[in-house]
Amino acid sequence: MKSYKFRLYPTRKQTETLQWTLDHCRELYNAALQERRDAYNLMVRQHPNYHDVETRKQLTKEYAVGFNQQSAQLPEIKGVREEYKEVYAQVLQDTLHRVDKAMKAFFLRVKNGQTPGYPRYQGKARYDSFTYPQVSTGTCALKVEGNRLYLPKIGHVKIKLHREIIGKIKTCTIKREGEHWYVCFACEVEAVQKLPYTDLAIGVDMGLKYFVTTSDGDTIQNPRHFRKSHGLLKKRQQRLARKKKNSNRRKKASRLVARTHRKIRNQRQDFRHKAARQLVSTYETIVFEDLSIHNMVRRPKPKQDENGRYLPNGASAKSGLNKSIQDAGWASFIELVEHKAEWAGVTVYKVNPYKTSQLCSACGLEGEHKDLSVRTHVCVHCGVVLDRDHNAAINIRDRGLGRSLHEPVSLGTFQETAV
Repeated sequence: MKSYKFRLYPTRKQTETLQWTLDHCRELYNAALQERRDAYNLMVRQHPNYHDVETRKQLTKEYAVGFNQQSAQLPEIKGVREEYKEVYAQVLQDTLHRVDKAMKAFFLRVKNGQTPGYPRYQGKARYDSFTYPQVSTGTCALKVEGNRLYLPKIGHVKIKLHREIIGKIKTCTIKREGEHWYVCFACEVEAVQKLPYTDLAIGVDMGLKYFVTTSDGDTIQNPRHFRKSHGLLKKRQQRLARKKKNSNRRKKASRLVARTHRKIRNQRQDFRHKAARQLVSTYETIVFEDLSIHNMVRRPKPKQDENGRYLPNGASAKSGLNKSIQDAGWASFIELVEHKAEWAGVTVYKVNPYKTSQLCSACGLEGEHKDLSVRTHVCVHCGVVLDRDHNAAINIRDRGLGRSLHEPVSLGTFQETAV
């Protein structure tokens, strides 16, 4: 399955129709969720043997409202609320499918002992898409004609096809992002397009000074998109905070803040796609560290003396480091590389990051401990001088290829590899 996303340029009337359809789908979603909740409270929770686990399971199977029951009510709903006749039938059915998936996921979390998180009602700012689910079967009249996309019950909408659609379209999702509208086609592709075999392996060290440092010594600069736009974003957020609630000026200021966030996201996503494509198109084996980013951005614990007074714990400096790590987006970049690598037939490994920056990539021995401020690796055993991230990238590559980091390597071989 492969997804294609294109920008839509609807007219003012079409924009109103799209928003009207979205609002009625959201209303149906909330009503279906409320019906399931009421049915459970009336038929199951009020039963005298509710606290018995087996009885509760049996009652849930007997009285719980499912997709089939709610879908069968759609003709009756259209008879009472005639405006729902203006919404394509399959779009309404897909809305009920979303409720069904949310409830099944809720009960699965309960069964696995996780934090359940009951499905929430969707507000206007949270429900932002609807789907035509059966495009491939021919029952849906949706089609692309030149630079126009025909949507049943809506009409011909202008579309920007910036690349060719490959494969068979299975579903079509209309999505609202701020003031813009997009269409996402989920396509079934026949075969994976593998790139020519290169027999090259690379170790990749993720960092902040350089976004990527490879075992070949190449680097990719860290663009720091959020940092560069932080001043503008701060200014617009301050203006938003001064506006009166529910006023038109506050809505306008809110759109400006959302537009700034959207631009940062698009810049970051464009950079990641290009950097990931560069790695996947060049190397046959790519090795990353298996980083625990959640722990890396954790706040430092407070420190107290014997009198209960709080001591400096470096929280201010750690906050700036956490912001830079989240701005870099290492986890999403690695996930994107894995996706592109699977499509291209490239192998991706994740290795244990233990002491990849402390061990020498030439002799495999550990010298004096280096904190983050030390950016140059100087081995006290063999005398090799390397950039800290370059040394770590070589260790990552060797660990991914199954080589022992403690196995001595001749200096001549190391220098040839480093070049």
